[in-house]
Amino acid sequence: MESTENSPALNEEVKTPGKFARMFMTVYEVNRFIMRFFKEGFLPPYEGKELLRQCYEIGYRSALLISTTGFITGVVFTKQSRPSLSEFGATSWLPSLVGIALLRTLAPLLTGLIAAGKVGSSIGAELGSMRVTEQIDAMEVSATNPFKFLVSTRVMAATITIPILTFYTALVGMLGALLNVSMSEGTSAKAFFQTSLEQITFLDITASTIKAVLFGFTIGMVGCYQGYNSSKGTEGVGKAANSAVVIAMFLIFIEEVVSVQFFSLFRT
Repeated sequence: MESTENSPALNEEVKTPGKFARMFMTVYEVNRFIMRFFKEGFLPPYEGKELLRQCYEIGYRSALLISTTGFITGVVFTKQSRPSLSEFGATSWLPSLVGIALLRTLAPLLTGLIAAGKVGSSIGAELGSMRVTEQIDAMEVSATNPFKFLVSTRVMAATITIPILTFYTALVGMLGALLNVSMSEGTSAKAFFQTSLEQITFLDITASTIKAVLFGFTIGMVGCYQGYNSSKGTEGVGKAANSAVVIAMFLIFIEEVVSVQFFSLFRT
C-alpha cells in the first residue's frame, strides 16, 4: 500500500482569505443584501398584514421609552441652557433654542439611538434565533419567500415608523421644556409654542424627515442582515443582536455628520 504521507493533495495548505479580502467580501455581501431588498421588497405579493404588525412592534412598543427619554431631554436641555442665556439677558430666546435644537438634531438622533438599541437588537435576535432553529430554512422549503416576509417588512416598518417617532419625540421634548419654562418664567403654552415654532423652517422639517428615514432604514437593514446571516448556535444569536446595535449606532453617527454638512450648504 502506498503511503499517503507525502501526498500533495493531503499536504496542501488551505489558504484563508486575508483581512482586506474578508472586508471586500463583507462589503459585497452587504450590497447584495441591500439590492435584494430593493428588488423584492416592492414587488408583489405584498405582506401588508406583517408590515402593519411590525409597525406596531416598532412604534407602539417603543412609545413609552421614547416618551420618557424625550420628556427628560426637554427638561434637562432647557435647565442647562438657561444659565448661559441669562448671562446675556436672552432668556426669552429659550423657546426658540429648544425648538430648533429638538427638530434639527436632538429628536432624530435621540430616536435613532433608542431605536437602534431596542429595535435593532430585537430584530437581530429574532431573526438570529429563527436561523438557528432552522425556521428560515423551513420557509424556503415550503415555497415561502422568507426574505420578503421577514426582511422586507421589518426594513419598511422601521423606515416608516422612525420618522413618526422622531416628531413625536420632538413634541414630547417640547412639552418637557414647556414645563420647565412655565415653572421658571411663567410663560403660557400658547406663547411658548408660538416662539419656539416661528424659527422653524421648511428646510428644518425636511432635513429631520430625511435623517429619520435614513436612520430607520439603517436600523432595519443592519438588524435584518446580522440576524438573517447569523452563525448557528446560541452564541451566534447574541453576537447578531450585539452587532446590530453597535453597527447601527455607528452608522447613525456617520449619517448625522454627513447630513449636517450637506444641509448646512442650503442654510448659507
